[in-house]
Amino acid sequence: MPIHPDSAPSGGAQKCDAPASAHVNVRGLRVFLDRRGKGRPILYLHSDRGGAWNNFLGGLSSRYDVLAPDHPAFGRSDVPDWFDNIHDLAYFYLDFLEQLKLTNVHIVGAGLGGWIACEVAIRSTQRLASLTLIDSYGLRVVGTKRPDVFLWTREETVRNLYNEQSFADATLAKEMTDEDLDLYNKTRHAAARVGWAPRFYDPHLAKWTHRIDIPTLIAWGREDKLLPVSYAEEFKRAIPHAELAIFDRSGHVPHIEELDNFTTVLDAFIKGTGK
Repeated sequence: MPIHPDSAPSGGAQKCDAPASAHVNVRGLRVFLDRRGKGRPILYLHSDRGGAWNNFLGGLSSRYDVLAPDHPAFGRSDVPDWFDNIHDLAYFYLDFLEQLKLTNVHIVGAGLGGWIACEVAIRSTQRLASLTLIDSYGLRVVGTKRPDVFLWTREETVRNLYNEQSFADATLAKEMTDEDLDLYNKTRHAAARVGWAPRFYDPHLAKWTHRIDIPTLIAWGREDKLLPVSYAEEFKRAIPHAELAIFDRSGHVPHIEELDNFTTVLDAFIKGTGK
C-alpha cells in the first residue's frame, strides 16, 4: 500500500526479494502472512498504516525466520466478527503463536504493532524470547500534546512519518491503484476501531507492564512528530528493565530511515538475549 512507509526506499544497502506469502487459518480466521528466512523466529507486527514487506524485513530474513502478518481486519486479512479492541488483537496473536507452534519468538512491533506486542507480553511471555517496541503507541504522557492523526490528509500523514523528506517524496510519487485504495480504506477503518477513543492508548496499560518479564528494547526516532521522544522515556519508566535506543536522524520509523544502524542495534539486542 503506497501510504505505508515500509514501501519506500530504505536508504540502506540491503535489498529484499519478494517474500513467500499465503493466507493461514487461525481459529477459523484467514490471515495474510509473509514468511521468509531461517533461524530464530521474529514476529513483526505492523503499524496502523498496514503491512508491507520491506528492506528492513528482507534484511532480517537473511538470518532469521521472519513472520509478518496483516493484523485481523487490516490489509489482506479477513475481518472477524469478534474484532472490537486492542485486547482482541493481543489474544489473537497468542492463538497465532500457539497454532504455529512458535517458541522463543522475538516479537517486534512498530507503532500500533508495538502496542499490540506490549499487550501480548503482559498476558503471556511463555512463547516469547524478547520484546522490541518501535515508536510504540499504548501509553499516555500527561501534558504532552500529540497530533490527531485521523485529521491528517494522506500527504500530511506520509510527510509527518519521516524526518528525511526524500522518503516521503518516494512514497507519495507512487500512484494508488483501485486495489491500493480499497486496502487503504479498510486499514484506516480498522485502525479507527482500535485507536479512535481514546486516541491510541490504553489508560490501564501502565498498571500491568510489570508483568513483562523478558528482555525489552525501546527504540525511538528523536524527531518523531507523532509520538515525541518523551513517550520513549514513559515506556522506560513503565518497563524499568528495558533498554532504550534513540535514533537521532529519524522520525516515526527509525527502522526505515536508519535501516543499517537500527538493524545493528536489533541484532545486538537479540544476540544478547541468548535465545
